[in-house]
This record gives sequence, C-alpha cells and structure tokens, in this order.
Amino acid sequence: MAMTPALRALEHDAPSVRLQAALAIGTTPDPGSVGRLIERCAVEPDFSVREMLTWALTRHAAGTTVPALLDEVRSERAQARSQALHTLSKIGDRQAWPAITPALLSDADEEVARSAWRAAVVLVPEGAEHGLAVGLATQLGRGDRATQLSLSRALIALGEVMLPVLGAAGTDPDPLVRAHAIATEGLWRDPDAGFEFAIEEAKRVVALGGADKEGR
Repeated sequence: MAMTPALRALEHDAPSVRLQAALAIGTTPDPGSVGRLIERCAVEPDFSVREMLTWALTRHAAGTTVPALLDEVRSERAQARSQALHTLSKIGDRQAWPAITPALLSDADEEVARSAWRAAVVLVPEGAEHGLAVGLATQLGRGDRATQLSLSRALIALGEVMLPVLGAAGTDPDPLVRAHAIATEGLWRDPDAGFEFAIEEAKRVVALGGADKEGR
C-alpha cells in the first residue's frame, strides 16, 4: 500500500511529531498500517511514543494484530520482543497464551522478561495459574528492586494459587530467592507496607534462619 503522511511521520526526528502520527493512525484504524506500527515499536526510542504505538495497535482488530505480534515475540531484537509482549498484554487475547514460553519468562533481557511476566498474568487461561506461578518463581531473586517488584506484582496478580509456590521458594538454598519469596508473601498480606520494607524485613528473616518468619 502507499505510505500515508501519518506513516511517513513515524520516521520524523521530533518525538512530538511521531506521537501525533501514532495518535492519528490509532484514531482512524487501517489494517494496512499494522505492520508499520509493529516495525516502529521495535526501534522507537521514546517511551511515550512507544505507548502511543501500542495504543494504536490496540485500536485494530485482534485478528490482524495478534498474529503479527506473535511473530515479533520471536524477534532477535530485545525491544521488539518487549513491545510485542506489552502490546499483547494490552490487547488481552488469550489466543496469544501459547507464545508465553519459559524462555520468554526467563529472557536474558530484563525488560523482555518483565513484559513477559505482565503479559502472562493477563493471558493465562483459567486453571493454568499454578503452572504459571511455578514458572514465575524460577525468576525469584533476579535483578534490581524494580525487576523484583515487577515479578512480585505478577505473582500477586495470580491470587492465592501462588502462596504454596512462594512457601516452597521460601526454603530455597539461595538466600536471594528466599528473601524475594518472603517479601512477596509479605506484600500480598500487607500491600500498604511497600516493597522496600517487605524486602528488608525478608532479608532480616533470612538472616535469622527463618525462625522469625511467622511473627515476632
């Protein structure tokens, strides 16, 4: 198809112009623009523009966007994988669930992994939550505070089904895994406490050998 002015503007040097272009494309959806939107997601450096590109994709029919996004999930480019997963989580079509593989949940790129965790809890079919909790628990102890909080939120979003999994992880030989599991359970039980408090309290519990886990 011919390149429209809005599609051409996605290449403009100014982020504000690219943002307006993505807004225009989403406002008047055209299946012919889906491929270009997805291509741009893979390289767009500006966060706000990426969010608008995702919004524009959600304005198109899932039958058009989801197959193309599933192809992108297998891209060698980390940003392409991350943005495709993010967009799939916003679309919420559970036909995309089989694409959430253990490899994506443990992707070496932390943005990809975090996007996979968020997408997984949105797309997981009823009855598969425990298996997902087990898969997510393999990533406990990973990364910085922001990454750990992202995983904790994903686990908490699964509901009580994740509690036995956290209980098992709370006895893991790795103290980082134990602390993260205990902190996640603490955040589940007291969301107002905040993650920083929960993780510091969990580290204290681990240092005491778990004897203080149930209370003081």
